[in-house]
Amino acid sequence: MVEESESKQSAVESVMAKISEKIHAHDSDSDSDHEKPSSASTVQSKIFRLFGRERPVHHVLGGGKPADVFMWRNKKISAGVLGGATAVWVLFELIEYHLLTLICHVLILCLALMFLWSNAHTFIHKTPPHIPNVHLPEEPFVQVASALTTEINRAFKLLRDIASGRNLKEFLLVIAACWVLSIVGSWCHFLTLFYISFVLLHTVPVLYEKYEDKVDPFAEKAMIEIKKQYAVLSRIPKGPLKAKKV
Repeated sequence: MVEESESKQSAVESVMAKISEKIHAHDSDSDSDHEKPSSASTVQSKIFRLFGRERPVHHVLGGGKPADVFMWRNKKISAGVLGGATAVWVLFELIEYHLLTLICHVLILCLALMFLWSNAHTFIHKTPPHIPNVHLPEEPFVQVASALTTEINRAFKLLRDIASGRNLKEFLLVIAACWVLSIVGSWCHFLTLFYISFVLLHTVPVLYEKYEDKVDPFAEKAMIEIKKQYAVLSRIPKGPLKAKKV
């Protein structure tokens, strides 16, 4: 009897030990699960993003309807805009059609069709065409003009600050951008350059948003190298400025 009670007690102790081991294992798993998101979030926050983690590409492009077009939120509208730009580029660049000639030919065709339809509707038993009274509102043109004026004044102020020698980094960036544009401008016409920029705006942001995890490490390396070169250039001593003669 004593042996049976001891065996039962040892069996109960082994079962309790197994239960406690399972409880400890579950607690350790839950703790590790709680730690994983925090560690993942810290690692994720340390990842370099070309436009910043808190600012997605859509917000960088403005976040409005133009950004929706560039990011292909509505594929029909984006495809129509890109197709229209392609048609304009083909007409004026490949076929070498002139803008004034195109406008005059379109006006001749439209006026001739409307004139013939207005005079021949009684013979063909059709209702006369309804020619709408077109009136353009002034407010959109005023808004566009004010926005362009603001941006042009901002660009002039930026160029003035750069020319005053206050920021070496912006000066080097503007010089490099103008140099690249001068090289690209010698390769193609302005319309072709504008069309290439338009196509890039419709393709690069979408591709970057799709493959940003692969692009950002390369961008990080490039930014580190640019900062190194900028640090080397900033160490160049500047000579004393000569006193201006009255």
